[in-house]
Amino acid sequence: MGFSASWLALREPADHAARDEGLLRAAVQAAGADPVIVDLGSGTGSTLRAFAPHLGRPARWRPVDHDPTLLAHAAASADGLATTHQIDLRDLEALPLDQASLVTASALLDLCSEAWVRGLAQRLAARSLPFYAALNYDGVMHWSPPALADADVTQAFNRHQRGDKGFGPALGPDAASAIADIFGAAGFTVLRAQSPWRLGPEDAALQRELLAGIAQAAAEAGAEAAPDWLRTRLDALPQAQCHIGHLDILALPPDQGAR
Repeated sequence: MGFSASWLALREPADHAARDEGLLRAAVQAAGADPVIVDLGSGTGSTLRAFAPHLGRPARWRPVDHDPTLLAHAAASADGLATTHQIDLRDLEALPLDQASLVTASALLDLCSEAWVRGLAQRLAARSLPFYAALNYDGVMHWSPPALADADVTQAFNRHQRGDKGFGPALGPDAASAIADIFGAAGFTVLRAQSPWRLGPEDAALQRELLAGIAQAAAEAGAEAAPDWLRTRLDALPQAQCHIGHLDILALPPDQGAR
């Protein structure tokens, strides 16, 4: 599993616009007065940049990723207060959780398996650490104007999203409900908020890359209409509106859940 810096840069404005601000502020509060934040699958540091306007003081960040080039970008966003960790995320025991006050992940957990999320919940519960997971794909996609193959392509894409992305069978569109159930069973108070991408013609570059990725995945999952669907959707870009559903999750341990 890996993403290019160019793709991450292209999607970042949509990600920042989509995040639920209330839940983001609650995550900042959960991080405490002297925040030490571990960001799983940090990429170039989009989560760091999303948090920055809401922090009363600079946080000490621990970006975690397997890609050293992306980690260097993330460190540059932290004003010298980042300690990067090049780690295989499948190794939960290697996560740098000592003295952390919050763990975050963005657009990551829908790529992970139920077993991996259970393991993460156990590790965070043992340390009473809050967890903020943003932009979990929820399986909902809508386009305007509509195309005949929209539903078939969405179903095929969702099947593909449940395939192995490096962590075992991925949660895909079931991620948000699974996260809530798993962390709830581990004793956390779980808060949720919708965070959909809402893309218009002004986001044509992002839509173009998104559509190509969806069509490729849907074709791999057996959608024979995917190539024609892609051509139809690309032709509609000058007036296209797109909704891609996500959910943000904040899981608070028992000592914070009553706040």
